[in-house]
Amino acid sequence: EVQLQASGGGLVQAGGSLRLSCAASGFTSDDYAIAWFRQAPGKESQGVSCISSNDGSTYTADSVKGRFTISRNAAKNTVYLEINSLKPEDTAVYYCAAEQRAPGTTVRCHPVGSFYDYWGRGTQVTVSS
Repeated sequence: EVQLQASGGGLVQAGGSLRLSCAASGFTSDDYAIAWFRQAPGKESQGVSCISSNDGSTYTADSVKGRFTISRNAAKNTVYLEINSLKPEDTAVYYCAAEQRAPGTTVRCHPVGSFYDYWGRGTQVTVSS
């Protein structure tokens, strides 16, 4: 079974940076997508970024583009989310999620939660002003 472990969150001042990690294990196929979602208290979950294993194609939400960068270390099965110029409104629990497909299947990532079957526990990011 696919398992995801998110880490790297913390308390930072506005303007600072964090790098979140999502370590994945249990994939039975090399064809998968991993996404980052965030949920702030009292708000809907938001898909912020995702990456496909097939060709490394990515998606980043317009609201965070230019500050959030997703990347992948295929050898470590780990996806990173680099967050720069943190703002108080970035405060949220950040979750990583994964969807895997049969070998040889092209996977395009989507910033929609229902696309993903596997979810990690989340890591808290708190940005102080």
